[in-house]
Amino acid sequence: MHGLQPFLHDAVVTLYAPSFVISPTNGQLTGGADGFYHGDNRALSQLAVTASNAVLAPVSGGLQGADRADFRAVLRGLGEMTEDPVVALHRRRTVTSGRLEETFEVSNAGARPVRLRLTVQAATDLAPMEKVKAGHLLEHIPPQAVADGLLWSRDRFAVRLHSTPAPDTLDAAAGQLSYDIELAPGQSHTMLLTCTAMHTDGDQFPAPPAGQVPWSAPVLRSADRRFDRWLQQSLADLDRLRLADPLSGDNATARADQFLAAGAPWYLTLFGRDAIWAARMLLPLGTDLAAGTLRTLARRQGAVTDPTTEEQPGKILHEVRRTTQQFSDTLVLPPLYYGTVDATPLWITLLHDAWRWGLAPEDVEQLLPHAESALAWMRAQADADGDGFLKYVDQTGRGLANQGWKDHDDSIRHRDGRLAEPPIALCEVQAYAYEAAVGGAALLRAFDRPGADVWEEWAEQLADRFRERFWVQDAHGPYPAVALDRDGRPVDSVTSGFGHLLGTGLLNHEESALLAARLTDPDLDSGHGLRTLSSASGGFNPYGYHTGSIWPHDTAIAVHGLVRAGFPQAAASLASGLLDASAHFDARLPELFAGHSAEAGARPAPYPASCRPQAWAAASSVLVLQAALGLDADVPGGTVTVAPTFAHEYGPLTVTGLRVAAGPLEVTVAADGAASTVAPEGMTLVIDQS
Repeated sequence: MHGLQPFLHDAVVTLYAPSFVISPTNGQLTGGADGFYHGDNRALSQLAVTASNAVLAPVSGGLQGADRADFRAVLRGLGEMTEDPVVALHRRRTVTSGRLEETFEVSNAGARPVRLRLTVQAATDLAPMEKVKAGHLLEHIPPQAVADGLLWSRDRFAVRLHSTPAPDTLDAAAGQLSYDIELAPGQSHTMLLTCTAMHTDGDQFPAPPAGQVPWSAPVLRSADRRFDRWLQQSLADLDRLRLADPLSGDNATARADQFLAAGAPWYLTLFGRDAIWAARMLLPLGTDLAAGTLRTLARRQGAVTDPTTEEQPGKILHEVRRTTQQFSDTLVLPPLYYGTVDATPLWITLLHDAWRWGLAPEDVEQLLPHAESALAWMRAQADADGDGFLKYVDQTGRGLANQGWKDHDDSIRHRDGRLAEPPIALCEVQAYAYEAAVGGAALLRAFDRPGADVWEEWAEQLADRFRERFWVQDAHGPYPAVALDRDGRPVDSVTSGFGHLLGTGLLNHEESALLAARLTDPDLDSGHGLRTLSSASGGFNPYGYHTGSIWPHDTAIAVHGLVRAGFPQAAASLASGLLDASAHFDARLPELFAGHSAEAGARPAPYPASCRPQAWAAASSVLVLQAALGLDADVPGGTVTVAPTFAHEYGPLTVTGLRVAAGPLEVTVAADGAASTVAPEGMTLVIDQS
């Protein structure tokens, strides 16, 4: 049965990729998107507890870390001598890869003994993730009774629920485990339910070994504790979003390449664009994640032309799934799907930036053939119809209509609200291509490979074409259109895409100044971050996925770009709004939230179906910190630069645990903005206080 996409904004998501649990704050799994999931399948859709002769009243519930949650309830009407409740249920949840543990502790704080029957209702539909996301309602799978529990299985996916101690009554047909409990005053009784889930043919992307985190553990101590908490929660979430590439070798060792899954619940797998951006944002914490991400994607780099998957030689993939995803008759994505236009230039830039942050030369050199293939793909795409711009069109008729990061089918539209007709050339993709060509040229020259001069010339020609074709004007002055449409006409809406152009080198200083002013205008800057589409544009919707909502990573990219382009005050304003939003989301910024103005209410409204946590939303905390510190590295040149821009707004602050060239970096910024730094041995420190 068809339904509506489930809402998640008030859900508690406990995570240990590739597994997670979604529940409301009462801890009960009862319907909608609720459930225990493993590897893109729902293992449990129901796990709810009831008590005989009592009303179960939730009193608190929430996260105790990325992979743990606690829920408390009282059993009203049981053992009470006054209006105060005396019998309580404490439910503790822990998630690891392929395993859920639920501990139920019933306690009696009353003055007389109590008797009750506690019943746990368990069920599952074993639904694939795309069915849950689309709101499809599937029938439950009948369980089998096994020792002390239940078993479900279908299509090489097996789920077992085990109870310790054994239930007093097991009704397999009804999916019920019941416990007869007697408690004297002051006594408690504990049951442990363990659910294990596995694909019998193995996990597509397994969890890496515990503790082998491919980045350093920074600690921020600032005058604004919101920033400290945002960074701390983000790093905890990122730790639990880690996945390993089974093609990289022994996953039980540190040799396994790691990357970040895009986000829970909908995207807990490899997404090229998301993994690249997240790894790039975390470069101040070391280069191991970038190396793992680059190699994981390089192993799957396009080698042939296949219209059904959109694979092309040199192209970096969009996403990997276990099976084909059929969302509707017009949207069917194969397990290995290449429908993205921006992952390929972003991969090149990640390699370049990782090299500058200290990725070992031998690791860079091994990836250079993949970089050359990616550069060749860029040139082929730009030459496809002779206008020199990278563009996309869905060749299958069943893939993504839009193939940039704003990939919803209504995201690219003219100022009057009309949808743009493909093929579409996005403004930010041209900026990515420019930056990739320049960075690729630097790599080729540094490693004595041919073609550097050619790619630098290609980049400058692209910049000239962009200046000639993309810039339009309205009552507020000139600005770049979000895209060119099928006929090469500018798609003239005002969008957050401006932020992705800044600092890439595509624009000159005067052009950058125009965009810096635009980004701080209230039609884009909501006060909690950048709207994806100007509130003055036709089709603006604060709840539109890419047509008015706010994406934290999008705002963080603009913050960093503004600093790189020389506009720190504009960056500070946007960063302040994002930090304020983080506090309202308990330091766990979602994938996106609604684009209402901060003047309309101090608390930002959620986008109800948003992933939370999301890798690049969490990694944004590190990118904003990097921008605030004006932190940059050039390990091949032997320098590390600290040029505090707006860090004084959170000062005094000290951050330890940063890394450059595999060495520790510590930065302190006083309340007046004065900086001091402890840099790795052998690196020349440049402190710019201008």
